[in-house]
Amino acid sequence: MSTVRDMIRKKGSEVFSITPNATVFEALTIMARHNTGALMVVNGSKVDGILSERDCIRKVELVGKTAKNTTVEEIMTTKVIYVEASQPLEECMALMIDKNIRHLPVFDGGELLGLISVRDVLKEVVDVQKFLISQLEHYITGGGR
Repeated sequence: MSTVRDMIRKKGSEVFSITPNATVFEALTIMARHNTGALMVVNGSKVDGILSERDCIRKVELVGKTAKNTTVEEIMTTKVIYVEASQPLEECMALMIDKNIRHLPVFDGGELLGLISVRDVLKEVVDVQKFLISQLEHYITGGGR
């Protein structure tokens, strides 16, 4: 099956990010503008964490804080679970299921290559299976002779 790198090549490597000292409101605005559920938290060229919509709801609104008065740094996830670009897609999917996460940063060595979602992984798995099915059908029918 394909690797995470193959998926990033198809999907694109654009990663939306925010700084740790920005407000959660600013982060939510960026997420809404780009229709994404997570942002990488970067400080210069260093990845400090990841911020998801889930973080915003559970760590702000549910505990009585406000998005306009809370910084990203206060609620971001600092123990970032990630994958390497060379890893197989199956490993990526298993990790997301096991850790109950919806977004995974993709690194190539120490460089951030992209950010994938569970939706991206599912789409890629379905596309690969469709291709395999069509190849098997072609083989079984003798190639349309």
